[in-house]
Amino acid sequence: MNVRYHSLEGRSILITGGASGIGGAMVEAFTVQGARVSFIDIDANAGAAMADRTGARFVPCDITDITALRAAIADIEQASGGIDALINNAGKDDRQVVGEVEPESWRRMLSLNLDHQFFASQAAAPAMMARGHGAIIMLGSISWMRGRPGMVSYTTSKAAINGLTRTLAREYGPGGVRVNCIVPGAILTDRQAALWLTPELNQQFIDLQALKFRLTADHVARMALFLASDESVGCTGANFIVDAGLTQN
Repeated sequence: MNVRYHSLEGRSILITGGASGIGGAMVEAFTVQGARVSFIDIDANAGAAMADRTGARFVPCDITDITALRAAIADIEQASGGIDALINNAGKDDRQVVGEVEPESWRRMLSLNLDHQFFASQAAAPAMMARGHGAIIMLGSISWMRGRPGMVSYTTSKAAINGLTRTLAREYGPGGVRVNCIVPGAILTDRQAALWLTPELNQQFIDLQALKFRLTADHVARMALFLASDESVGCTGANFIVDAGLTQN
């Protein structure tokens, strides 16, 4: 990471799903910038390891339990003297057979990918507005733009985040809070590689992209740094696509 965002030094950053993957890369990137990083995750072992490695504050929490999520955010606000930037990163892109989706699995996927982004924002925004500044960063996905099959609950959730981002930007903007959305493309994470990446699929992504290299979690973390910093002070209600040109096809 060559760029130094001096406005992030000492700022309080909260990242959901920060124990691994894209969230883990964000925890590491913000720590390097000198921010005071807290993160939430359900994986206690991975969270503890990330905290030990980076010095970030780890609060175990199941984001689908909204009562627990609100309590965790209140705890982090009190311990950190406020939250300057909230990054709603947590999510899960489980595959589904559309004809076999039942109400329970449908609601669980929306809870994992959509509900917490709203309720975490709702919990963090009032204190941000009281101070007159803050950044909320949502995590979308180009999967809904491409109409990807086999993940109908996930794509529905991520499409909804587009509308949620624009509405919250209007709701919170008068209080000085910016709300933007990072929209990642095909990001090569350990989870992706372990579950369904094949050499053929890897090459397919590269062939479809305008830029001929695989994106990693670090590329998404770089965008998060920009959107949380004062360099993006004029940006709100927008999607910032990090997909190496994949959606051009």
